Amino acid sequence: MFSEADAYERFMGRWSRLLAPSLVDFSEVREGEAVLDVGTGTGALAFAVRDATKTAKVTGIDPSPAYVAHAKDRNTDRRVQFATGDAQALSFSDAQFDRTMSLLVVNFIPDRERALKEMIRVTKPGGIVSAAVWDYGEGMEMLRVFWDAAVQLDRAAATRDEVDMPLCKKGELAAAWRQAGLHDVRETSLRATLRFSSFDDYWEPFRLGQGPAGAYVARLPSERQMELRERLRRRLLGAETDHPIELQASAWAVRGTKRE
Repeated sequence: MFSEADAYERFMGRWSRLLAPSLVDFSEVREGEAVLDVGTGTGALAFAVRDATKTAKVTGIDPSPAYVAHAKDRNTDRRVQFATGDAQALSFSDAQFDRTMSLLVVNFIPDRERALKEMIRVTKPGGIVSAAVWDYGEGMEMLRVFWDAAVQLDRAAATRDEVDMPLCKKGELAAAWRQAGLHDVRETSLRATLRFSSFDDYWEPFRLGQGPAGAYVARLPSERQMELRERLRRRLLGAETDHPIELQASAWAVRGTKRE
């Protein structure tokens, strides 16, 4: 039986670890800076900051106590701290961080405008606020293959497809950052490739209930799950026997500077 954090790690955590270093580079995190990781999950971005620097300090916050506990258990560095927290009401003083970052989270926050205002509030004047979200429509192959197969079997699945997630199309993050008053706003595409050891390495994490896709699978009767599994297997393997599968993913990333 997988814990909530272990289920996340199998489903999306391994993607997060691949993408996190690119967001750290794009955000130009520097030595000695104080960094806030909003929606840290199991700590992928916070640990990427740790690994990319020798003296930067990073605080990761997440509303899930289970994710925070998992991150704390993996942490052995005093420069890294984790705590439960709400992105919509950050418990930090104004202008506390040099960099405020968020990886694969902002599109899931109920009040995204409020969360962005909070991220800006706790950032120092001249500091950077950055984020990345999956390009669900064209760039996240793992989920695109899944939803295309699901909708073919069940047209009602189209209402759950993440293709219309907010802030996930080109230009949407940049527009939100400018509207919030940040300047020198830049948007780019980040890419990652994940190698699945087998078809089941791809399929089984969907059965753990994580994210919209996992929640959809969890509600399916067992026979419908098997139908979907077989359709996905044919899409990814064709008539071949089982073998490793490489899938691509791209995310939109944005950064902006808080005015002095």
